[in-house]
Amino acid sequence: MNPESPSAVAASRVPLTADALAGIVGVGRQLRRLEVVAASPSTNTALLAAASREPEEWPALAAMVADHQTAGRGRAGRSWATPQGAALTVSFLLRPAVTADALGWAPLVVGLATVRALRDAGVGAYLKWPNDVVVEAGAKAIPGWGRWRKVVGILCEVVPGSAQADAGAAVVAGIGINVSQSAAELPVPHAASLATLGAASLDRVALMRSLTAHLTDALAMWELDAELPRVHGAVESVCASIGWDVSVEQPGGAAVTGRVTGLSRAGALLVAGRDGVHEVLAGDLHVRRA
Repeated sequence: MNPESPSAVAASRVPLTADALAGIVGVGRQLRRLEVVAASPSTNTALLAAASREPEEWPALAAMVADHQTAGRGRAGRSWATPQGAALTVSFLLRPAVTADALGWAPLVVGLATVRALRDAGVGAYLKWPNDVVVEAGAKAIPGWGRWRKVVGILCEVVPGSAQADAGAAVVAGIGINVSQSAAELPVPHAASLATLGAASLDRVALMRSLTAHLTDALAMWELDAELPRVHGAVESVCASIGWDVSVEQPGGAAVTGRVTGLSRAGALLVAGRDGVHEVLAGDLHVRRA
């Protein structure tokens, strides 16, 4: 079945329910707790509040899924919305057993898991540092993106007050995957969906299962990798940004321009410019040449 056909799209937009996802939650399974809601303004906002208010009720690995997210949040306060049933919007609660200085890897580890899940679905996904998953699929170049198209956004946030807890920081990792949107339903020209990319399946239940399995594996590798060489190598191997000529707008600082040469031990972007190599911890990356 063509993933973009009306019948495939209609089948993919069957409402997500707790019953449909029951196989991945419970004792000895991937998730300790799963809450599925029909609609939510933002699963990240809701899970941050719940985990802060009742931390004992939200062990890791837990998740909150919204069949329809109406006011999703991205980096730098950006907001977005999708047609009902057209995306997989999920926030995971992580309690990684890593040092505080390793938490910068969170969006990259989550991105690695997401890339692997999309590749399972037949999509040639890569990570665009620091928190997007992209596919090289555009017929023409778009300023700041080239021929790359965004199919997933990731937002990681530390649960307020958890960094001081004995158990260590709790992190909410929000993942929004464009699944069945048509080209006309996508919000910006540089966006894509699994449907527009010709994915083998638009089944959100199967995608959630695959994503959860890969996230479990990626987190285990991160936690067991005290010196980070495995995580570092695994993330770099799927990071499309390496080798790009870029301009990175840093929060409250000047833009850094140059060629991306890799990632630092802290997960920062290494950009080689005319005045040397810059370690960029955060910022909006714009493609100049990819």
